[in-house]
Amino acid sequence: MDLATYSDKNWVNTFVDSTIPDICKEEPCVLGVDEAGRGPVLGPMVYGICFCPVSKHEDLKAAGVADSKTLSEEQREKIFSIMHENSDYIGWSLEVISPLNISNSMYKRPKVSLNEVSHNAAIGLIKRAIAAGVKVSEVYVDTVGPPEKYQAKLQDVFPTIKVIVEKKADALFPCVSGASICAKVARDRALKKWEFPEGTEVDNWGSGYPGDAVTKNFLMNSIDRVFGFPGIVRFSWSTAEKIIDEKCVPVTWNDEDEEDEKDKTPSVLQFFARKHKSSDGGSAAPPPPKKRHHFFTERCLKSVESF
Repeated sequence: MDLATYSDKNWVNTFVDSTIPDICKEEPCVLGVDEAGRGPVLGPMVYGICFCPVSKHEDLKAAGVADSKTLSEEQREKIFSIMHENSDYIGWSLEVISPLNISNSMYKRPKVSLNEVSHNAAIGLIKRAIAAGVKVSEVYVDTVGPPEKYQAKLQDVFPTIKVIVEKKADALFPCVSGASICAKVARDRALKKWEFPEGTEVDNWGSGYPGDAVTKNFLMNSIDRVFGFPGIVRFSWSTAEKIIDEKCVPVTWNDEDEEDEKDKTPSVLQFFARKHKSSDGGSAAPPPPKKRHHFFTERCLKSVESF
């Protein structure tokens, strides 16, 4: 598992793939989907898939795969090594989603929720496997949100594939357990090799979860009053937002342009108002004021007179 590309640019999302076993291109395959690092305020969220032939699904279980949350880091690394040794029938793929991407998505206009980020990552990885030649016939997913709605969404995207979405799927289906282990191993390695472009020096930031006292201490001591947190922090998390409000220089955003746009929005009554006399004695309704396209308003873009 080579994470060098992500380590060099840890503010950019990165894909990491195994080689595709020939047998996975020839036989119908099961594919499991799971993630690691959804809840922490620090570090990336990693989405992973693990696939193998349907005929080998139980062999994957025999390799020792299990819910990564029930295993120690040493156990996860050992099982991942066993999976790698069986690369003749086991394949995997990962998307490492950077903290910056997560925060930017949640602050977009319109907002992209963490659930939607997760759904998009899962769909993208399944499509990636299919495009690489994997004969995916069954997909098993650890749910994000209500399983019925998520399953219906995936089934619409992949109508010819059997899709099962379950709570605790990582404990029920070996291919999901495999995906869970791959994702967790990748996140652990990414954090161990984390480079701070900001020059921050720290030996221990705890588990990364908001309730961890060591993590809270890291957040309090790593913030800059003007530039905020280093890139490892998901600044859209409420824990980070609260610290920013308390310790950073206040910023007032100028929304005059948006208010002006609201004022200029024509009322429906205007189209039924009394018509004005035109220069030739006839009557003509005044043209409604032009409204800026949502492409510009959603991105807070405005015209400039000089560069």
